[in-house]
Amino acid sequence: MLSKNPFRPAPAISRLPDQEAARLYPRYRWSVMESTFLGYGVFYLVRNNLSVVAKDIEYALHYDHAMIGNILAISAISYGVGKFVMGTLSDRSNPRVFMAFGLFLTALCNLLFGGVASYEMHLFLWSLNGFIQGMGWPPCGRSMGHWFTKSERGLMFSVWNTSHNVGGGIAGMLAAWAVTAYGGWQYAFVVPGLLSMVGAVYLFWRLCDTPQSVGLPPIEEYEALKKRAAFEKEKIWNEKTVKADEATRESAEQKNKEITEAESEKQEERELGFREILFDYVLTNKYVWLLAFANFFAYIARYCMLDWGPMYLREVKQATLASGGVAILVLEFGGIPSTILLGWLSDRMGGRRGMIATLCMIPIIGAFVVMVFTPPGYLWLDMAMLATIGFFIYPVINLIVILALDLTSKKAIGAAAGFIGLFGYIGRTVQAKGFGALLKQQQATLGVEAAWLNVIYLILACGVLATLLLAITWNLQSHQHEAPTAGDPTGPRNL
Repeated sequence: MLSKNPFRPAPAISRLPDQEAARLYPRYRWSVMESTFLGYGVFYLVRNNLSVVAKDIEYALHYDHAMIGNILAISAISYGVGKFVMGTLSDRSNPRVFMAFGLFLTALCNLLFGGVASYEMHLFLWSLNGFIQGMGWPPCGRSMGHWFTKSERGLMFSVWNTSHNVGGGIAGMLAAWAVTAYGGWQYAFVVPGLLSMVGAVYLFWRLCDTPQSVGLPPIEEYEALKKRAAFEKEKIWNEKTVKADEATRESAEQKNKEITEAESEKQEERELGFREILFDYVLTNKYVWLLAFANFFAYIARYCMLDWGPMYLREVKQATLASGGVAILVLEFGGIPSTILLGWLSDRMGGRRGMIATLCMIPIIGAFVVMVFTPPGYLWLDMAMLATIGFFIYPVINLIVILALDLTSKKAIGAAAGFIGLFGYIGRTVQAKGFGALLKQQQATLGVEAAWLNVIYLILACGVLATLLLAITWNLQSHQHEAPTAGDPTGPRNL
């Protein structure tokens, strides 16, 4: 039953008995993981489809590189702003409603984009689509922060984070298939749009809000809950079988007392106000700013090949439309195993996310260098380098966000990730607009290959700067703030 404001966080209900809560907790955790994984993957179907058919749109509608760059750029900056704004709102919203509604709206934008042939309308619709796409990540971050503990966050966030690799990779193949099957660039937006509407219904059915909203204790009490439930089960079994001797009884009572005392100080969590979220947990956190600037340059390395990779391969490396779609798949799927593996490794290394992210940037720089010296006709080697870039860049993006969550509150993760993401998408905007204008200018004077070569050099420079900034976080370890309780007016520790 929804409240008058359907976007408000679901209220806490009476807590279930320990044994019932312990039984239901894994089921709900799986439901949250599965629905946010699939839901966020579907967001990418209606977000990563433009670059695959950019050249086809140029031919059909007489757009040039600069016009495509403008569409990509305005989408990137609107997404960055949207992620920050929606991140702040999502920290005080029910992710079930918030995320499903956002996916429905972005699907609608795609259907409209495929139905018009006006540059001004395409610019507006893709800008609006970018802003609404900001409703995807923040509710997922809120859900994951509430349902998984700090000690497992590196692994579980990393597993979940591969959803955009899956969705982004399928998006390229789906867009290319739709154009080939139905004979028009429009279907690269219509088909994913229809599929995403189905995804929105699925999210609304499957996702839930906090553990407290379904009668479970907060995640910080999960381990103690399992111990209490196991103890009660053992106690009932013993009472039914044989009376425990005095030593066994005293040991059991002492164990139960320790568990009870450990949880006796727990109080109901409270939601943060907008001012607390922004000023106490985000804007005054120096590490959030550092990660934001690192994200700016890392996103250029990430999105340069997603936005321009298919066109680069078609113009310089003699690739086809289909192989351009495969390039997106290779880039996205290359990051799946590494994101999970390195996220798990960061847990095992005590939260040393910054060190691992810094090391990941080195092979990324090397892969771009190899692409520069690879001549046409060796498309397999270019694909291998794209897989290398994807293999290492996605762990970097993932670890930056996990480190931000470690350094703030789970009640403010949407705003923190949104702020860092804003800088990332400013970086994407700079490369989309800048590279488009540079290509238009230099292809006419220097030729196609020379123009693209200069673009790759700029990408390399950004990769080096990202590496240097991330190196500052080399020795930084996770330091998670507990969620504030109803009786605790204090803010976070001063970072």
